[in-house]
Amino acid sequence: MTDTIMPLYDIAISGAGPVGSALALLLAARAPQPERIAVLARGITATDSANAHAGKPEVPTRPAADPRTLALNHGSRMLLEEIGAWPGKSAEITTVHVSQRGRLGRTLIRHDELGVPRLGNVAAYDDVLASLHAALRQSGATLLEASANSPSPEGAVHDRAEPPGTDSTLFVRSDGARATGIERQYGQDALLATVRASRPRPGWAYERFTRQGPLAFLPHPEGEDIYGIVWCNPPARAAHLQTLEDTAFETSLGEAFGDRLGRLRVLGPRHVFPLSMHAGPSLLGQRAIAIGNAAQTLHPVAGQGLNLGLRDAAQLAIALGPWLAHPGTDPSHLLADYARRRRPDRLLTAGVTDFLPRVFATGNPLVEHAGGLALLALDLLPGLRRPLARHLLQGMRT
Repeated sequence: MTDTIMPLYDIAISGAGPVGSALALLLAARAPQPERIAVLARGITATDSANAHAGKPEVPTRPAADPRTLALNHGSRMLLEEIGAWPGKSAEITTVHVSQRGRLGRTLIRHDELGVPRLGNVAAYDDVLASLHAALRQSGATLLEASANSPSPEGAVHDRAEPPGTDSTLFVRSDGARATGIERQYGQDALLATVRASRPRPGWAYERFTRQGPLAFLPHPEGEDIYGIVWCNPPARAAHLQTLEDTAFETSLGEAFGDRLGRLRVLGPRHVFPLSMHAGPSLLGQRAIAIGNAAQTLHPVAGQGLNLGLRDAAQLAIALGPWLAHPGTDPSHLLADYARRRRPDRLLTAGVTDFLPRVFATGNPLVEHAGGLALLALDLLPGLRRPLARHLLQGMRT
């Protein structure tokens, strides 16, 4: 008789970004043996061990700060608070102002009409990740260092989309590696910058559509008069804006945004990132699933990418809850059911974020006027505005 070789782990998660880390925390809280939840990533085990032993906060070893800020909607905040990973510093969003440059029509989305204390928060990427990793190190989950050439240590778990049929380990890809799917190149790059406004409106965020692409102003956790901007432009123009002297950049930004926040002064360096959309399958095999950026990458308009990924993590943890108590059973039907239930939310969110930046950037006056009328209609008719606002607030939870 041949002895059955049990896997080292029940679930292996490749990637320890915000989505993968959140999933690991949710699963570890539900698992009878949290140590059988493995997280594989580069840098995940690198901390200041002396500080850790002294009871001091662990210090991430990344050499440079990530320039991104994250717009976390109300549902995402509730999730991060539930798993003990809400960052200590953030800025609230209570009102979102949506407009179109050079055309009539605008709409306001307010927290009070949706019955929530805030629409969301903005936090620094590094702060969110540090909070998640600190909670992860206390969760009992196993943290494994991945090599530069492979997402998993040799022999620890299966480095493939689907583990062999005799192996009960589930594989979750949350590392940004993408399966074949729908791709769209927008011909836009996102320029990230931080500015100080002379007439700030605390709690207000702005989404302004221009012919070059959307321009977002987000409250910044560093101060009530500071805003993080995400300015989408054709690549050549984004590169040009990045290299402008500060005063010239401020002038260009003011021309695109207007003077509703007063004088804008740029703070620190500017960064440019290329934009594209990818929508692939979430179900990779009978025992393999993709979530977050491994399943879909969205245009940053309306800040939906991470929020959608966190909903992936939350609902996958719910779907696998019964299986964690009996990891020797076949989980394929649970994964298939999860993929089916997630499809409407993924399709709708990807569709909205794909449609908006393209329709407002056509340069066609008729389309622009129609867009302005649509914004006006949303502002005047709460019955039209609230369903869209609620989806952006919490997504479809099935």
